[in-house]
This record gives sequence, structure tokens and C-alpha cells, in this order.
Amino acid sequence: MSSVSPLRAIEPGSPRAAEGQSAPRADRVPWEIWCLMAGITSIIAGVHWDVSWHMSIGRDSFWTPAHLAIYLGGILGGLFAAASILPTTFGRGPRALARRRVSVRIWGFRGPLGAFVCAWGGIAMLTSAPFDNWWHNAYGLDVKILSPPHVLLLLGMLAVESGALLSILQWRAHSAKPSGGRPDWLLFYAGGVMLGNILLGLDEYAQTIIMHSALPYEVFSAALPLLLLALGCASGRRWGATAMAGMYMLCRLAQHWILPLFPAEPKLGPVFQHITHFIPMNFPLLIFVPAVVLDLLRARRNGPSNRWFRAALMGAGFLAALVAAQWPLASFLMTPAARNRFFGAHYLPYQFQLPDPDFPYRFQVLDKSRAEFWIGMAVALCLAIFSARMGLGLGGRLARLRR
Repeated sequence: MSSVSPLRAIEPGSPRAAEGQSAPRADRVPWEIWCLMAGITSIIAGVHWDVSWHMSIGRDSFWTPAHLAIYLGGILGGLFAAASILPTTFGRGPRALARRRVSVRIWGFRGPLGAFVCAWGGIAMLTSAPFDNWWHNAYGLDVKILSPPHVLLLLGMLAVESGALLSILQWRAHSAKPSGGRPDWLLFYAGGVMLGNILLGLDEYAQTIIMHSALPYEVFSAALPLLLLALGCASGRRWGATAMAGMYMLCRLAQHWILPLFPAEPKLGPVFQHITHFIPMNFPLLIFVPAVVLDLLRARRNGPSNRWFRAALMGAGFLAALVAAQWPLASFLMTPAARNRFFGAHYLPYQFQLPDPDFPYRFQVLDKSRAEFWIGMAVALCLAIFSARMGLGLGGRLARLRR
């Protein structure tokens, strides 16, 4: 298989071209990749802004700046797809031929796999826009995050972000410096953005008041080891999962600290909380702690070769680290010491009605008995092991991605 990059094809007549290999080049990011990075940045910023808008102002119009930022991300993802697929399919000359040698074919079109995934995601995001507007006109405000139009939008956003990851991995595989530098940090950033959107869809299970129950740990054990290990293994870097979790933390902390700086007031009733500024989402999960554990276990050279045994160690390590980090953090966030600008435990949406003043600072234990709690944690362990095994397998495949 040729190692020519579809984004920076070699010029005919060069010495390496005569040998059928990639020409050495500077580790410069193509404009298509920057366009895609701008798209996923617009998505994650718009999503956090939109959630805060719902909690602070209400859904006063479809044409809010937050909505426009989200859909701009879908448009930029589609622009990247068109810039990658159309020249590869219809272009002529050595550059187009080089692109086609490292492309896939779908419905008669040729291009990188990541570009096709981005194209589907952009279409899904733009399709969800009128659907979401009709849903709100018909049913009013959302009663939960995962309404049908929001599910379609979330799938579209994840597709654009998955396409970004695949495109960066492909470009990185053909880069002059595949084992370090800018390609790696672009990969970690795209992975952190994707991680943030997945956790946004699971935000109902990340509420502080239920973090002393088994259910949140079951949900996060099923989803997070797969993504952290897949991208960590694909990156080829020892601290790949930790870097991706760190990018997620930076994105969440940025919205947590920046949004309250801007004024806002409710425009829909009923209003139960006095709001004068934007209300951010909860303090982020401390997933960098289990990510460090996963990276340490993954880097063990003298560890077991059996993948299921390795997955069992990683799954158990992930769950133990997540509980060790998140359980005491949840306890702290319930105290008056956390009701400040840094941790933001005092931020409440305007439509939040309090049965009593202590309600938001009292744990709601979902398990009916201690036995039910431990059964739930055993389920979480099994899910973490299975998720870790899938992550190891997917990471190996992504590391070999060339098209």
C-alpha cells in the first residue's frame, strides 16, 4: 500500500516519488484539517453555550448564537468532506491519482474514510435543525437531554468528531513526524472534544446528588474505557488516554468559569431561581485519574499477553480509580466550601424548584439496599472489563488506519 498522504500528495519527479514513497515534508497542518478543527471547536463551544442558555434564559428562539455555533460546526465538517472527496473523485493528474490510491470508495465517490463519516455527520446535524424546531413548537421545553431531535443531533456531532479523529489518524500515519509534535495534540484535542460530547449525552448520570449510587458507575464503566483505550492505543503515546481526558477537563472547566461572567435572565416561566448570569454545567468528572491508571497499565512491558486478562486488569483499575476520585469529590461538592466560582456547586437552573433549601445538597441514593449497591458495582466491573477489551481491539485497528 502506498504511503502517500491524500492531503499532501508528492509531486512527480521528486526522488522519493521515483521510489514510490512519500516525499519528506515539514510537519505542516493542511488547511482541511484546520477547517475540521474549527468545526469541532464550534460544536463543543456551542453545545455548552446552548445547555447554559436553556438553564439560564430558556429556549426563546431557534436562532440563538449557541445554535448557530453548533450548526456552523456541521457546515465546516461538510466543507472538509467536500474538499477531501470531490478532488479525489473527479480530479485529474498525479495529485488526484495519489489521493485515490489511499482512499475508499462509497457510492461511486472516493475519499478518506474520515471524510465520508464527516459528510454523514454534517447532513445529520443539519437535518436535526428543523426537526428540533418542530419538536419544541409541538411539545414545548425539553424534559430531558435525549429527546429524538437531540439524539439525531448528538449522533451527527459524534460522527463529525469521529471523522476528525479518523482524518487526523490517517494524516498522522503519513506525516513526516508520526510519533510526536502537532499531529498528536490535534488527535488528543479531537478525542477530548468527542469525550465531552459523549459525557454530555450521559449528563443525567453525572449529577452530584446520585454519585453515591451504583448506576452512574455502571454507565461510565460501559462507555469510557472503550474510548480512552482506543485513542490511547491508536496514538502510540504512553500518556495518550491521560492527554485526551485532560483536554476534556480543559473544555469543561473553560465553560464552567467563562459562562458565568456574562449576564443572563430567564425569559420563560415559571422562574424558581433568581438568575443574573449564565449558569454553567456541573463541575467535570475527574476522569483523568482513571485515564492515568489505564495508561500505566497499558505501558507495562512485562504484563500479561492475553487481552482478556489485560482487559480485566484495566477494567478493574478504571472502576477503582473512578470511584476513588469521584466519590469524595461528590461529597465535597455537597458542602458549603464548594459553593464558589471555582467549583460552582451553588449554580442552579432558573426552573429548578426546591422542595426544601437543603435538597440540592443531599444525596439521593438510588439503590434500595446495600446488597443492590454491590450487585450494581459488580455489573459496573463487568461492563468496564468488556469496554476495556473492546477499546484494546479498536485501538489496534485504528493504529493501522491508512485510508
